[in-house]
Amino acid sequence: MRLLVSVLALVAVTASAQTKFKVDPEAGNNTFSAVFDAAVGERITAVSSAVGCTVLVDETALTGHATCSVPVTSIRVDNDDVKSDHFRQWVTNKQVDPKKCAFTLDVPKLALPATPEPMKPAAFETEGTFKICGRDRDDKGPEKIGGTLIYLPAGSYNDARTLRIRAKIDGFNRERYQIGPKWTAGWIARVQQLAPVVAAEGTIEVNLFAIEPDAKGK
Repeated sequence: MRLLVSVLALVAVTASAQTKFKVDPEAGNNTFSAVFDAAVGERITAVSSAVGCTVLVDETALTGHATCSVPVTSIRVDNDDVKSDHFRQWVTNKQVDPKKCAFTLDVPKLALPATPEPMKPAAFETEGTFKICGRDRDDKGPEKIGGTLIYLPAGSYNDARTLRIRAKIDGFNRERYQIGPKWTAGWIARVQQLAPVVAAEGTIEVNLFAIEPDAKGK
């Protein structure tokens, strides 16, 4: 009986150490952008303001776990309907309904060296695993992520405590996730023509406001 009580107490302490922050995909200020700049050819920019995330923070250990998702249908390419449609074909390989497809990211551990001071950026480096329409990177490996986190106390930005997160992924290779004409029916004949024009590697940046939804005047 004592052992059971001890286990339940440990579970309660562990659970209470986890603070949940949410990134609202409908807020309009949580953004995703991916830029692919070919040496000879086009500079293509894909953007979305429909990023949704859940961030679980252990405030004692100064660590966090984040999961994020961006619907493919929310992503616009160069604010052009035709390019956006082509992008959706490449991402889904024309095998999945774009409405059922998303970019998802799992960051199992984000650690800070010290408690962040309010309103001051704290730098971090971590790794995260992408899935795109359910597909992993070809080696199932993670992407390196760098960025800053700013702690905004309740009342400074929102009524609740908020984390402003800016993150960047350099050298993101879309072909490692089978995004492109090579894997899309009806595009094979155009691969040779497009090869020097559309870059395979690009940079992804996100700007997020993660808000503590259950705050009680903290």
